[in-house]
Amino acid sequence: MRAMVLRNLCNLNEENQPLRLLDLPEPKPGNTEILVRISACGVCHTELDEIEGRTPPVRFPIVLGNQIVGRVEQTGWAAKKFNINDRIGIAWIYSSCGKCGFCLSGSENLCPDFKATGRDADGGYAEYIKVSEDFAYKIPDIFSDSQAAPLLCAGAIGYRSLRLTNLKDGDALGLTGFGASAHLVIKIVKHKYPNTRIYVFARSMEERRFASELGADWTGGTEDEPPERLDSVIDTTPAWQPIVKALERLKSGGRMVINAIRKESADRKQLLELDYARHLWMEKEIKSVANIARRDVIEFLDAASKIPIMPEVREYGLADANFALTELKQRRIRGAKVLIIK
Repeated sequence: MRAMVLRNLCNLNEENQPLRLLDLPEPKPGNTEILVRISACGVCHTELDEIEGRTPPVRFPIVLGNQIVGRVEQTGWAAKKFNINDRIGIAWIYSSCGKCGFCLSGSENLCPDFKATGRDADGGYAEYIKVSEDFAYKIPDIFSDSQAAPLLCAGAIGYRSLRLTNLKDGDALGLTGFGASAHLVIKIVKHKYPNTRIYVFARSMEERRFASELGADWTGGTEDEPPERLDSVIDTTPAWQPIVKALERLKSGGRMVINAIRKESADRKQLLELDYARHLWMEKEIKSVANIARRDVIEFLDAASKIPIMPEVREYGLADANFALTELKQRRIRGAKVLIIK
């Protein structure tokens, strides 16, 4: 099978071709696994973190990609949940132990044996993938393959982030950064919390215009003052500075939810600039989002199909994965980027 393969860590500011197109053996499904012929795979900021070593793969070479849509081509002898040709999705959560307290309570995203698609196991920048049937999800018919792909990570993690804000209708919500995940969050909020005011802090004018088109009540830069204090903020940026500034914008008792696997190391010094009285006093909270659980994917796909939420996507060929990653690194973003695999 064809696959775009990462062979070593590198700095994307210096290397714009981190992946190579190679022929690899087609994977063989185990007893309770399914073999999926991939049709689309979203391009996620987490891939930048993997390539640059902030959350490094467990081995090299490895196939990246964690927002996967395809059809079941083969099943293991004990796999009973899907039929041949069923259209399914695979998300960031590739597997967990299934036995610990976290797994048994539905919080397998916190399992100490959590394994991630495209980091701990080969992912979706390829023609085929195998996965346990327990970690695959039926894709609603309303979505095309390219529309469904970003729902599996950008959408699911945005859904989990929104749930963790404890947002109530009529609250003031801030979004720092406006890429694949945030543009789906705003669609959920406009439907589920119609009286909530949404304030978007984004670096580029293009991102701000896009946010306004989708219904943001106000847009500005990181340093700008919104019209009111915020009940909660969801951060989707790769940097620390937007978090520090957004904490100043929170109301007393407000909550900051950080939607990121890692922050870029060059900006870590910003952590040292937290001032207790200005940023944290008055019972403000900081909540991190760790991975996603299966519940997040299942609930979000169902909600997205009923609303419906249709992501804005830009499509690329498999061989153009390096170009898509470079654009993502340079923050040339409008919606989500998706590889189409033919």
